[in-house]
Amino acid sequence: MYNFINDQQQSRIIVKNGERMAIGRLRLKERGYDFPPYRPPSEAYSLLLRVTRGCPWNKCLFCSMYKGIPFERRSLQEIKGDIEVAAQLYREVPRWAFIGDSNSLVAKTDLLLEVLSSLYEFFPHLERVTSYARAKTIARKDLDELRKLRKAGLVRLHVGLETGDAETLRFIRKGATPGEMIEGGLKAKEGGFELSLYILLGIGGMERWREHADSTVEVLNKIDPHFIRVRTLIPQPGSPLFEMRKRGEFTLSSPELILEEARRIILGLKVTSQFLSDHISNYLPLNGEMPKDKQSILQSLDQALLNLREDPSLLEDYRQKEFLRHL
Repeated sequence: MYNFINDQQQSRIIVKNGERMAIGRLRLKERGYDFPPYRPPSEAYSLLLRVTRGCPWNKCLFCSMYKGIPFERRSLQEIKGDIEVAAQLYREVPRWAFIGDSNSLVAKTDLLLEVLSSLYEFFPHLERVTSYARAKTIARKDLDELRKLRKAGLVRLHVGLETGDAETLRFIRKGATPGEMIEGGLKAKEGGFELSLYILLGIGGMERWREHADSTVEVLNKIDPHFIRVRTLIPQPGSPLFEMRKRGEFTLSSPELILEEARRIILGLKVTSQFLSDHISNYLPLNGEMPKDKQSILQSLDQALLNLREDPSLLEDYRQKEFLRHL
């Protein structure tokens, strides 16, 4: 449940606070710029740079991203060529940059250090560089290498936890155990990175929503990431789970159950994280700083649940969001 950047989207430049900012995928294939097709919503204003293509795992049941894209490590020459083209487009304006595709840390550390050095050389006003990463990849990376990458300016890692429930992780073919998720998360923090973990409401289905919620809380509490970002499951065309749902082999949780699941997770959290519901897939904008805003978030959830139970017609409003999530 990440933001998709349409392959056919035309180049767009807007002015924000007097700065020229590029949004989305710039259509510049004739100039050889190879853009990442996906990025987190929080990287909407970031310079986009592709270091790898596709996903080295690419087996997750719920995911439709990178299907049909063979995994490939790009050469340093290719990457630097894109940085040079980007410098002509963005000038010195960008303050953020995002490295794609799905798990850039699989690239050799020396290459990533060269890429980071080049980015900060061409864009001296950069404040942060971020990337997707898998928890297992982080766990396998040498701690000294992680610290070198952080010192070189890789500031934040976006990691898909999805769930802390071992059985659900196996079911969705995530390729990691709760213990490995914890190990990777703690090592990322030890390496000095800001850690942004994604959880997926509804991924336990009707049968394991409690186990999913409780185990996710347990993992989050052990890691205490800087950011907890919430997504709500809607199987996307192209994902195995979409086909399973069509065949009746997976039943989506109801909106009421999703809200109950969110409440159960938030109630159990003992973290100092930013809690962010920053995606169109979610029913409510539940944003705040833990533990300071925990009670106000719970109150919002309680009110939404009360309204839904008193007025069942609101259920249709929630269900309409499913159509928006396919856009």
